[in-house]
Amino acid sequence: MTRIKAAVCTEFGQPLRIEELDLRAPLAGEIEVTLEAVAICHSDIHFAEGAWGGDVPAVYGHEAAGRISAIGPGVQGLIEGQRVVVTLIRACGTCPNCASGRPTICETPGTEMSPITRADGTSVVQAMNCGAFAERVVVDQSQVVPLPDDMPPEAVALMACGVITGVGAIVNAGRLRAGEDVVVIGAGGVGLNAIQGARIAGARRIVAVDMTEDKLETAKSFGATDGVLATGKAPWKDVYRILGRGADLVAVTVGAIPAYNDAPRFLGWGGRMVMIGMPHSGAMAEYEPVVLAYMAQGMVGSKMGDVVIRRDIPWLADLYRQGRLKLDELVSGRWSLDQINEAITDTRSGGAKRNVIIF
Repeated sequence: MTRIKAAVCTEFGQPLRIEELDLRAPLAGEIEVTLEAVAICHSDIHFAEGAWGGDVPAVYGHEAAGRISAIGPGVQGLIEGQRVVVTLIRACGTCPNCASGRPTICETPGTEMSPITRADGTSVVQAMNCGAFAERVVVDQSQVVPLPDDMPPEAVALMACGVITGVGAIVNAGRLRAGEDVVVIGAGGVGLNAIQGARIAGARRIVAVDMTEDKLETAKSFGATDGVLATGKAPWKDVYRILGRGADLVAVTVGAIPAYNDAPRFLGWGGRMVMIGMPHSGAMAEYEPVVLAYMAQGMVGSKMGDVVIRRDIPWLADLYRQGRLKLDELVSGRWSLDQINEAITDTRSGGAKRNVIIF
C-alpha cells in the first residue's frame, strides 16, 4: 500500500475534505500514475453535488496527467517514467462496441474493486474510473495515452476530457464537412473546444451562443466567426440573419434544459444536433418531432466525443505542437490540492475555462 493525499467527497453538496488514503499496487493490466496535474471539470462538481447519484466517500477528478510510477503484470507498450494523459475511458477492447471503434460506450469495461481505502479499511469510491483529485492513481492500461515530454502537464491533462469531448463531438459525432455552418451553444471549456473542432474541420461559419458578452469574445479568440447572446428573445433568428439560413450542425455543450429546448430552432433543412451537455438525471426537454421529420433533421448523443483515445489524442497533441490547437489558453488558474474547494467555487461561478490542480 502507498499512502497518498486526496480530496474526498464525504457528503454530497459539501466541501471536499483532504485526507490521507491507502492506494494498493496495480494488478494485472493496471498501472500506477504519479500525477502532475488534474483539471476541474463541471462533471466533477455535478457528481459531488449528487446530481447523478452514486456513493460516498468518493474521490472525483478525471482530467489528469502524470508519469507512470508502477506497472502491473501483463501491461504492454507502457514503461515507467512515461508521461501519460489519464482518461475515464476504460475499455475492454473486445466487446461489439469496442470492436467497432466505439470504446467510449464499452459494454464490459470491468468492475474491479476500488484501489483506494481509508486507513481503517473503508473502501473509497474511485469515481469515473479515475479518482484523480489525488497524488497518485491506479487505472487500467486502456485509460492512458503516452504523450511527449515537451508538453506541459496542464496541457496534457486537458486532453483527457474537455478537449476530446468538444473536438470529437464535432469531428466524430457531428461528422462536420468542410464548408458547413456550425452553432455552438455554450462557450465554456467544452464549447470552446467544439469551436476549435469546427475551425480545424473547415467550417464556413461558427456561431457561438452564450449568456455573456465576455464568453462570446473569448469564443472568437478560439475560432468563432460570430457571437449571439442567448439572453435575447429569439437568438435563433439572429443566427439565421448571420448564416442566411439554419445551421448544418448545432452542438449543445451545456447541461441546461432551456438550451436543449431551443437547440432544434437553430437547425436548417437536413441539419443535425449533437447533444453533449449533461443535465441532471430526471430532467426532461421538449421538442416538436413533426418539424424534425419534415425537415429531415436529426439528433445524436455524444459521449466523450466518440473518441478512440490512442488514435485521437496523439492527433490533437500534434496539432497543439504545431500551434493549431489552443490548450495553454484554456487554463484559467493553477491551484494546489489544498485549495481545491476554492478552485471548485471559482469554476462553479462560470467565469473559468479550466482550473487546474498542480501537484
